[in-house]
Amino acid sequence: MRHSKEKTALIGGTVKRGFEGVREAFVRNFERLGETGAACAVYWRGEKVVDLWGGYADPARRIPWEEHTLVPVFSSTKGFAALCAAVAHSRGWFGYDDPVTRYWPEFGKHGKERITIRQLLSHQAGLCALDGLELRRYADLDTANVAGRLAEMKPEWEPGSAHGYHTWTIGWFIGELLRRTDPRGRSLGRLLQEEICAPLQAEFYIGLPDEVPDSRLAKVRGIDSPLDLLFHLHEIPKALFAGFLNPRSLTSRSMVDRKRLVANANFNDRDMLSIEFPSGNGIGEARAMAQIYGEFATGGEKLGLAASTLKELCRPAEPPASGWFDRVNRVDLGYSLGLWKPIPERMFGSSLHAFGHPGAGGSFCFADPDLGMGYAYVLNRISGYMDRNPRENAVRCAVYDCLKSSREEE
Repeated sequence: MRHSKEKTALIGGTVKRGFEGVREAFVRNFERLGETGAACAVYWRGEKVVDLWGGYADPARRIPWEEHTLVPVFSSTKGFAALCAAVAHSRGWFGYDDPVTRYWPEFGKHGKERITIRQLLSHQAGLCALDGLELRRYADLDTANVAGRLAEMKPEWEPGSAHGYHTWTIGWFIGELLRRTDPRGRSLGRLLQEEICAPLQAEFYIGLPDEVPDSRLAKVRGIDSPLDLLFHLHEIPKALFAGFLNPRSLTSRSMVDRKRLVANANFNDRDMLSIEFPSGNGIGEARAMAQIYGEFATGGEKLGLAASTLKELCRPAEPPASGWFDRVNRVDLGYSLGLWKPIPERMFGSSLHAFGHPGAGGSFCFADPDLGMGYAYVLNRISGYMDRNPRENAVRCAVYDCLKSSREEE
């Protein structure tokens, strides 16, 4: 009991009146569900109504999670890369139904000539396999070093006929598209800072600046060995795990990095965090992530977003010809414009209009435009979950319970 009290005492932050249930769920994660370090935030109708953090930023050294702790969010990064693409679309730099080759002529080979930006961002292009890119060092994860190899890739299926999670490649494709269409030729990380983070004063990075001190960085602990994996088998869908075990499967070829450059432990390395790897090494504050999605959920006035772009983001996902089955993740999923979308088999948000992205182990950031809500839950105990981490789920359910009660009282 003393151990639980000690962890509870490490909870910091505030909730607005009516959102006390979120704090209670957050505390329970530490007392009953084994959370080690986490933060969550909610923006509703432009106002911050939840801003909580707790546990340890560095469990091994018992360093508490503090108000301005930054944490890597793995694949939740892809959502912010997609929001950068949405800003570019809003500026008129490209149309989602334009062919990629209009802006990137070298892309048009090996059957890729007619792939549209919409298909590419919706994981329908078949360009997911990592095994042919020959990555050997962190610098190879940088968009500038891999762009030529991306153009040489061959689709794994007829583009548009199916979808499969472009686990590591989608961020590079978005980054190269933005570099080629931005009149100033900025990298994705720089565009993120100048077009989204600066106007909102939100601290989130894809490419960590040198001036950020190590003392602000949470240390992540994930599945880094076969022994670790044994403790997380119940968290991984059986079909997905079977794909991991077969080195010839599309799952393995798309997700398993043979050089282990993207092993969980490497995200504690500043050399890794300093590069622009928009598929996975975003790092920031939970409140910043919720604020960014909250801005998109409420019209994007501060970012100058076009109504046509917001309409595109809110559109329900449309399955490719073969249906919702993801050939890489081996479950039914919905994608649109680089973002996860709810489908009846896998819901989040209050309707099919929601959009966002989970990250390895259970982080989740998304917008609920029907409610004008931006949400983020981030953590440093990385497990096998995608979007069904029971700790994040419990907090998310509490958020919606509180939102329902608050709206009923209006």
